[in-house]
Amino acid sequence: MGTKGIEIDELFYGTVTVGERGQIVVPAQAREDFDINPGDKLLVFRHPHQAGLVIVNVANVAQIMTFMEQALERMRKEIDEADTADE
Repeated sequence: MGTKGIEIDELFYGTVTVGERGQIVVPAQAREDFDINPGDKLLVFRHPHQAGLVIVNVANVAQIMTFMEQALERMRKEIDEADTADE
């Protein structure tokens, strides 16, 4: 699901405060929207351009990897088609 047509306020869950031990609380609406429950494992990544953090539920990693593999395959096909057209 892309963000095309989604308003910025639909993407914003509010603010969090980092505690003394470096912990944050995921806002209730975000937990509900993403089915995050006590005991769930989350992966935390640095944004490629250091623009922030990306948090992903471990349970969704396989789905994300499948999406990325499909996107890469589409790109490979487009590159192959462009190379063939240039010949």
